[in-house]
Amino acid sequence: MTANCWFRSLRMRCDVRLFWFFWAVLATATAFGQSAPEKSTSNAKEITLNRKVELMIRSKFEIPGNCEIRIGQRTPSSISGYDDLQVTITRGDKNTETDFLISKDDKTLARLEKYDLDHNPALTIDIADRPIRGNPMAPVTIVNFDDLECPVCAEMHSILFPGILKHFGGTVRFIYKDNPLVEIHPWALHAAVDGTCLADQDSGAYWSYVDYVHTHGGEVTGETRDIARASSVLDRIATEQGSRAKVDATTLQACLRRQDDTPVRKSMKEAQGLGLNFTPALFVNGEELPGLTSEKDIRDVIDRTLRESGVEPPKEAAPSPPE
Repeated sequence: MTANCWFRSLRMRCDVRLFWFFWAVLATATAFGQSAPEKSTSNAKEITLNRKVELMIRSKFEIPGNCEIRIGQRTPSSISGYDDLQVTITRGDKNTETDFLISKDDKTLARLEKYDLDHNPALTIDIADRPIRGNPMAPVTIVNFDDLECPVCAEMHSILFPGILKHFGGTVRFIYKDNPLVEIHPWALHAAVDGTCLADQDSGAYWSYVDYVHTHGGEVTGETRDIARASSVLDRIATEQGSRAKVDATTLQACLRRQDDTPVRKSMKEAQGLGLNFTPALFVNGEELPGLTSEKDIRDVIDRTLRESGVEPPKEAAPSPPE
């Protein structure tokens, strides 16, 4: 409310005491008027700085326009030359508080993130009871979140086997986890469940099944792309691989009919927790190699990981002499 509006309000209320109080406040402000410009200048600087901070945060973190950003008070920081600055981002009724650092000279905004080294999800991937390919005691573990209907996963599978496994031999072991992208791959979930049925009985049968499906995806999909037909083909493939491995046929058929996707869903949830909305996703001793990575890149990471473990990587095989 402006002074004029306030004065009119006072007259309308006919409150003489408030009228004289108003003029007393005005006189006091005049008497101490020398400090007013300094305070006004300080406020203007703070408003300008807060606006700079807001614009920088919106730009760097792509904050939507419908989010409100509130800049908190500066507090002493343990980082030399900086103050702590808490920023609150509000969208609807949800608040997110984020800590920033601002330099003493107001020229630099920084963000210091802390990570709990004892709680790295990539180092705690659940591989219990999963089939292992390679040396079970190998110093390097390669975990692959796989989708059996994914053509890129099939290409990755062809890079890993036999190439990578043959080159590194007993220094590596492979473990596949299920992450069927059910929104775009209609028979991937069924394929993963059938694979789990085999894995429950025989690791070799599981890997033979995975090898076959990744190299015969067109046979499963078929020209008609009928899901019921694809499911039937997957069950047939699983039955054939189980028969070759001499697993218990009755147990296998009961599992195939039941189609219990609980273990697969659990693996999918774990993948979601790791931020994996894609396949394939390789982890080499906890180091993520997302997407389709070349054989050379994979070899380089494994070589480095082996050296860090105190193991000398195998040498490249010498080319055969020309005949």
